[in-house]
Amino acid sequence: MKHFFLVVFLCVGCFVNLNGQSGLPINQNDSKLKPLKQLSDRDLQSLLEYEINKNPEWQLLTSQKKMAVGIVDLSSPNDVRFASINGNHMMYAASLPKIAILLAAMDAIDKGELKETKDIKDDMRLMISKSNNAASTRMIDRVGYKKIEAVMTDPKYMFYDKKQGGGLWVGKRYGDGGDTNREPLKNLSHSATVNQVCRYYYLLANGKLVNKKRSTQMLSIMGNPELHHKFVNTIEQIAPEAKLFRKSGSWKNYHSDSILVWGKDPNRRYILVALVDDPNGEQIIRSLVVPVEKVINKAKTRQFSPRSLTK
Repeated sequence: MKHFFLVVFLCVGCFVNLNGQSGLPINQNDSKLKPLKQLSDRDLQSLLEYEINKNPEWQLLTSQKKMAVGIVDLSSPNDVRFASINGNHMMYAASLPKIAILLAAMDAIDKGELKETKDIKDDMRLMISKSNNAASTRMIDRVGYKKIEAVMTDPKYMFYDKKQGGGLWVGKRYGDGGDTNREPLKNLSHSATVNQVCRYYYLLANGKLVNKKRSTQMLSIMGNPELHHKFVNTIEQIAPEAKLFRKSGSWKNYHSDSILVWGKDPNRRYILVALVDDPNGEQIIRSLVVPVEKVINKAKTRQFSPRSLTK
């Protein structure tokens, strides 16, 4: 009996660690939760564009639509602010769209369409934390392309919307062979737009993917990333105490990353997404973190000039 209570205590402690200390999912009244596109902020947008454009390499890539960036400032739940560059431009995103498989699987589990076995839970974690292709392919085969498509195009989410340039899509196994179900606009097998990925994390942070219980479970799966490159590499250096929830991807010249940063300091709570088509994409993504944090902090003051960013 003593051991039983010890196990229960430890399990409850794990639950509190995610929901008590981290403050996620955010406990926000539904009436105050606005669609992300309504939270576009002019100051944040201007500052982001200035910061990107003052780097000649980044300016060229964004002008050629080979680079897209999106940010969501979550430091104040009642004053969420959003900005993006090439936000609705869909690009090949490699392993980043595995978050679409995760959501489809959680939806299927919640509806009783998929049994939540230990193997499935292990594969979902491997798929996200280590980006394991074999685990991802097993999850695709269990869930099916049609289920993934149905969830991505569900009016509840609309993470893939033809009218908004497309978005999140998984239409090919992460390996050779098998049938495909490519997205209809550009015939891509694994795609994303930064706007739709920002929306995904925004709804996840607010407990709105499937429901609060499943969102909490998804946060647990996406937390403590085991690949320490791109955004994670930089954030772990400048804010080692911050909780990170993340999925990235790379294939040839295509590099992508997406992260929800939840720092102990409320001023370091944000979503950052980047898609880059360039051989130097991994380093570009690493280098984005510091200037983006500067942009977010400058925008909070509502008092700035382009010249002030150089100080």
